[in-house]
Amino acid sequence: MERQEMLRKIPKVDELLTLAEETGRMAAMTDIIPPAAVRDAIRDELEALRGNILAGDLTELPEKKAILDAACTRAYGEQRSSLRRVVNGTGVVLHTNLGRSLLSWQAVSAVEEVARNYSTLEYDVDSGSRGSRHDHIDNLLASVTGAEAAMVVNNNAAAVLLILSAMGKGGEVITSRGELVEIGGSFRIPEIMTQCGCTLREVGTTNKTHLFDYEDAIGPETRALLRVHTSNYRIVGFSERPGLAELVELGRKHDLPVIEDLGSGSLVDLTAFGIHGEPTVQQSVKAGVDVISFSGDKLLGGPQAGLILGKRAYIEKLKRHPLARALRVDKMTIAALRETLYAYQDPAWAKCNIPVLRMLGASGEELRGRAEKLRLALEGFGCAARVVETEGQVGGGSCPTQLLKSWAVAVDPGKLTADQLAEALRRPYPHIIGRISQGQYLLDVRTLTDDDFSAIARRLGEVFW
Repeated sequence: MERQEMLRKIPKVDELLTLAEETGRMAAMTDIIPPAAVRDAIRDELEALRGNILAGDLTELPEKKAILDAACTRAYGEQRSSLRRVVNGTGVVLHTNLGRSLLSWQAVSAVEEVARNYSTLEYDVDSGSRGSRHDHIDNLLASVTGAEAAMVVNNNAAAVLLILSAMGKGGEVITSRGELVEIGGSFRIPEIMTQCGCTLREVGTTNKTHLFDYEDAIGPETRALLRVHTSNYRIVGFSERPGLAELVELGRKHDLPVIEDLGSGSLVDLTAFGIHGEPTVQQSVKAGVDVISFSGDKLLGGPQAGLILGKRAYIEKLKRHPLARALRVDKMTIAALRETLYAYQDPAWAKCNIPVLRMLGASGEELRGRAEKLRLALEGFGCAARVVETEGQVGGGSCPTQLLKSWAVAVDPGKLTADQLAEALRRPYPHIIGRISQGQYLLDVRTLTDDDFSAIARRLGEVFW
């Protein structure tokens, strides 16, 4: 068929919409897709068809039904969320690119409850008057950490922004050079200080800062002393910095608040998991730090949030700051965070019910047994694999020097390369993400659930058969 003739015979949008109505396709689609989106998909499909004809890629015009089928496929594809489930076989527990913490089933249930219904977000049922969204979290957070008072904002970067804006604006904030970190997204402590209207006063050197360095730098413009936990890197070897209690004592001596950005912020001692040197939030509270901030979706195992706690006078000042409203959390974050914090009233119970802690605390024996279970599941679909010992990471910028002994399944790629196998598993839904180590494609069971095993086995069966 001539190119111009094919162009003339391309059906109109309304013709395909009529066909969709007559065949029942429109009724089926508009249960989940807005009619306008269906129309747009048909228009886009016709435009793509026109482009293929002009490029000489088509010698025959498809039938109307085939064009409609292609448009419907396009509409379903565009309707599907870009934020989709991923099967995490990397062994990185807090994988930032894959969404960090998994929520407990209690937290998920709480989110669903408030998402599907009206709620008491800012309503006091006893008085029948307006309440405060702070009431749902603040007292519980203070209780499980031992702090005087607490509040929550939308992430730890926001927490640092609020704290420095409220407590350091117009003056100097003293910080060790070894703590001037940059985290993901180019969030740098020196630049955030400038944004908050503070002047950064650097003291000490990269590897060594003494208490006298802080004291010598204190002057009439000093507003606070800032301690930053270097969550995503470590200085090892010839290094030193003052103890937290010493810094607090110095702050009290000069009537200056001590602020600590704890980064990951664990509420349990991780030593039993083989993770050493990670401070707990409670240790900072006991040391007398005036204001502490940390993340909700890292070692805490909750939703993205910035948790702030400390002395009541400072927390109340933060709540009154104009930025507090701009940085506040929504009802779903509050619901998930409350259930997560509630679990920490009994740390032993939290270790069993918070997915992050459960993954970090999994024993080698348990992981090896689960790896063998996955291997057998793959074998049932004709996939050759073997169980291997490996090492994973905590992730999320937490415990950067700590490697977690783990067990994985090394999948035989057959005629494929390891990279080709990774791509074949990564692209279709559910997206299966493993890692390649020393030429092997590995699925680390530490970050896999039993429900993931069947999905992996089916997908590998499809790849090889």
